[in-house]
Amino acid sequence: MRDKIERLLPFYAFIPIAVCLIFNVLVYNGNRLLTAGRVHFDFSIPAIDGAIPFWRWMIVFYVLSYVFWAVGYIVIAREDRKFCYDMFAGELIGKFFCLVFFLALPTEMPDWPSGTFAIENGFDWLTQFIYDMDEPNNLFPSIHCSESWVCLRGIWKSKKVNTPFRIASLVMTLGIFASTVLVKQHVFIDILGGVAVAEAGLFLGRKLRAGRLFEKMEPKALRARENV
Repeated sequence: MRDKIERLLPFYAFIPIAVCLIFNVLVYNGNRLLTAGRVHFDFSIPAIDGAIPFWRWMIVFYVLSYVFWAVGYIVIAREDRKFCYDMFAGELIGKFFCLVFFLALPTEMPDWPSGTFAIENGFDWLTQFIYDMDEPNNLFPSIHCSESWVCLRGIWKSKKVNTPFRIASLVMTLGIFASTVLVKQHVFIDILGGVAVAEAGLFLGRKLRAGRLFEKMEPKALRARENV
């Protein structure tokens, strides 16, 4: 069983992925304890966001993003140990930038359509379900877009995936970007912010060699295996 797990996800990737997942939860949910009751800003651009339609069927891309992130994490983890550590270190830095923005400039969705439409099909039901589970704050920068961009960058940099897979990942990422505004969970500038913090995190991760953080966190058993 252990060998099967390691064929899918190398042992060295367990700690980086666990750290990233825990930090993601803390960033997205923990800051709400500190920003509750504070003034929230509206970053919408009427000329752009006012022209974007409300397409509830795009909730499919919004929800499938979680599957895409899992695939992206696996691809990044399987490339090699250094690549894995560098990418996830950059991911952590990008999420730290998200936390700074969430705390300094809490945002909210203007004219959120929750409860304003009839539930006539599965897309409507799923959209309202997401609304009930996820309040329209923590908008800028978009974690949906940031996470998707990191996974896309990892997939495109990987030497172990083919061109069709890369193209499919690009289509999926663009679909996720579009879904965030078409289901009215974000405004347009949130997409740009998500990409910007992801790129900044990856850049600083490389410059600071932040992947060494995970090297220091390696259990002795892993180091022994690597030296065999």
